[in-house]
Amino acid sequence: MTTLKDIMTSDLTTTDAGATLKEVASLMREQDIGNVLIMDGDQLRGILTDRDIVIRAVAYGHDLGSAASDYASGNVLTLDSQTDVQAAAEQMAQRQVRRLPVTEEGKVIGIVSLADLATRTGGGADEKALQGISQPTI
Repeated sequence: MTTLKDIMTSDLTTTDAGATLKEVASLMREQDIGNVLIMDGDQLRGILTDRDIVIRAVAYGHDLGSAASDYASGNVLTLDSQTDVQAAAEQMAQRQVRRLPVTEEGKVIGIVSLADLATRTGGGADEKALQGISQPTI
């Protein structure tokens, strides 16, 4: 059984709730990544993606000096590091998420993306997740 711990990226990019949109966007550019975890100490408060910045802030002409946490997705789905990748793919499909923070004893230790499912697993986990993610929401 392949678990999330087997395929996760453990090199996390995080920031605190006080970071601005511009700071987070610059961090994404420097790290060549598409998401940053918003943390309050060890507690995950949200996740902000490059798409969130564009769709929720830039498209409305919001100030890039605004707090990034105001545009982050809260109530983030997380799963334990020992979760089977097939079960994780099902959860990602149901919740329509492309990125999944991975936890151990409640602490974020990694992240799994749809791309990780596609390149690091077999058995169609990526297809399962993508089918759910691609469904229109009502």
